[in-house]
Amino acid sequence: MIKVLRYLKQIKSDIILSLVFVVLSQLSSLSLPLLMSLIINNGIANADLQFIKNIGAIMAAISALHVVLSVFNSYYTSKTSAGYGKILREDLFLKVESLSQIDIEKIGTPSLITRCTSDVKVMQDFILMSLRIIISSPIMLIGGTIMAVILNPKLALTILAVFPIIGIIVAIVLKTVIPIFKKRQKMTDEVNRFLRQKLSGIRVIKAFNTINKEDDIFSEKNQRLSFLVLKLQRIMSVLIPVCIVLVVVALDTIIFIATKNIDTLSDPVKIQNTVGDLQAFVIYMIMIVAAVTMSAAMFVIVPRANISAKRIKEILELESQIKDPEVAKDIDNSQKGKVEFENVSFSYEDGENNVLSNISFVAEIGKTTAIIGSTGSGKTTVANLLCRFCDVKEGRVLFGGVDVRELKQKELLSKISYIPQKPVLFSGSIRENLLYGDENASEEKLKKALDISQSSEFVFALENGMESFISQNGTNLSGGQKQRLSIARALVKDADVYIFDDSFSALDFKTDSLLRKALKENLSATVIIVAQRVGTIMNADKIIVLENGKIVGMGKHAQLMEDCAVYREIALSQLSSKEVLQ
Repeated sequence: MIKVLRYLKQIKSDIILSLVFVVLSQLSSLSLPLLMSLIINNGIANADLQFIKNIGAIMAAISALHVVLSVFNSYYTSKTSAGYGKILREDLFLKVESLSQIDIEKIGTPSLITRCTSDVKVMQDFILMSLRIIISSPIMLIGGTIMAVILNPKLALTILAVFPIIGIIVAIVLKTVIPIFKKRQKMTDEVNRFLRQKLSGIRVIKAFNTINKEDDIFSEKNQRLSFLVLKLQRIMSVLIPVCIVLVVVALDTIIFIATKNIDTLSDPVKIQNTVGDLQAFVIYMIMIVAAVTMSAAMFVIVPRANISAKRIKEILELESQIKDPEVAKDIDNSQKGKVEFENVSFSYEDGENNVLSNISFVAEIGKTTAIIGSTGSGKTTVANLLCRFCDVKEGRVLFGGVDVRELKQKELLSKISYIPQKPVLFSGSIRENLLYGDENASEEKLKKALDISQSSEFVFALENGMESFISQNGTNLSGGQKQRLSIARALVKDADVYIFDDSFSALDFKTDSLLRKALKENLSATVIIVAQRVGTIMNADKIIVLENGKIVGMGKHAQLMEDCAVYREIALSQLSSKEVLQ
């Protein structure tokens, strides 16, 4: 937890002010019962009205000061807690952004979301409660005990005898609840993962009419989590009442002893003084009860915060598998846009076999290189290796004559415009999405990108044109419209290499043909097209055929139709004999 709490250094001025106001607020409250005792013992006992007025004025002033100090205390503790949560979320977000895709998939997106939201909120609440309780409770407990001992040492021993019993109860509870807190967070991740998967696939669930089945699965997971939370709450619900009962029993004992002592007194003045002291003593005991109660509440918060801190720390200390070199090289301008794969092999950590084996090819500057193959042949992995979303196990991937591992990731990706298999659009206007490619792009550049991607017709048919709103993930657009806008966004960026990772799959053949023609006429950069449709890549300058992670053919369409059985089989399964010969 210490490593996660180090972020408090960035808001130390707020913490200092919070602590100052907490201490002053509690100290001011400790003096009030004593002043009240003086009024009873000296003012009322002696019928001294002026004394009562003087002490009463002091009490009123201290009470007013206590209110002001409490307001500032609440303000700065809340500000500190909110500021800490903000800093922690920002660092977590930046850390997650720096992780490779492999790292993210290893932890899981649902778990990352939970850690950046729920776990941060737990830590934020911990800071708030710590400043308000961990600091104030000892002051109330120690201060109240000292004042009680000063008033009557014998009576004070009664309340002190309860503390060891409370300590034993708390220790037993903590030993029980900490494992439950760990299990609870894991189960929360599991429920979030299930929800995210099912909500994103709701259409499929409805299409296969499995809503009732999914409901049953979710109910089972949700019930398990609910039972665990209830078990936790039942245990914790016992702790605070038991602590309070023990202290109240001690308080009743004190009052009983005090009344017995009063019965033995015959002097009215001594009786009056004893009543005044007893009243102050009872208030201090109430303070001690309140401190014990708040301390017991912290035993609920601290273990949970400790679990959340460990989960957050796991992310913050996670080293990305993709790192920038200590000394980066510069791209050779004479080879800018040239891509080379030299004997590249790749496999995932948990994979037994290579996804790619001994892949070698060159994507020439200003030409179109296409990669085709059956599902699972490794096409997308080639694109991922070039963008350095993952690193090769063997061989080299060269960009501009330099191994991509010797380039800074920011520098590499600034030269590449990538359109993924699944188009990703962000909530906002069409214009805002296009400006992801270049935030300083002119109106003319945006319109040209829309024209090339064959998006102009449907975009400007909308009432607000480029200002039209896109919902998250573009759910208010068709699949083809999303793909075309993703392509337009990539075209807005001036890149040396454009990678189209099966980015034409949702387009009809006419739009596909018009788009490829426009790309050829307007792009002078290196183009790499990953596709499953032969019609999309027939006119490429070079076609690479993959099968089971290996290159089984390379060349132009006509050549591959003669020499490559795999390519010929794919082509004939998709096109007529007449189309194949075009």
